[in-house]
Amino acid sequence: MSTVKPTEINFHKLSRTLELSFNDGANFKLPSEYLRIYSPSAEVQGHGPGQETLQIGKEDVNITQIEPVGQYALNLVFDDNHNTGIFSWEYLYQLGANYDDKWQSYLDRLVEAGYERKAD
Repeated sequence: MSTVKPTEINFHKLSRTLELSFNDGANFKLPSEYLRIYSPSAEVQGHGPGQETLQIGKEDVNITQIEPVGQYALNLVFDDNHNTGIFSWEYLYQLGANYDDKWQSYLDRLVEAGYERKAD
């Protein structure tokens, strides 16, 4: 199985969206909020299944820095001072490919928690 790798990475400041094109032709536009709430960091994901922490109040979060990590990942620095978690190419691809389901799952969890998200 071949490893997915981005062929192009662009950050759109006004829309706060990271756009990634991959070597298999896939193209994903991932909002900063989405990337922040699904950060692969232990702070967000926990140290095992079921230990995830619901991220709330991230509607206006932005990416302030994008740092390459070797030839396999990115470190994203967010303006809420979150800067941990290595976004591998495979993880970014998974986030893009599963965006609709993961985003809806997040919105459902916010409702369950009684949090009302600010309008877009």
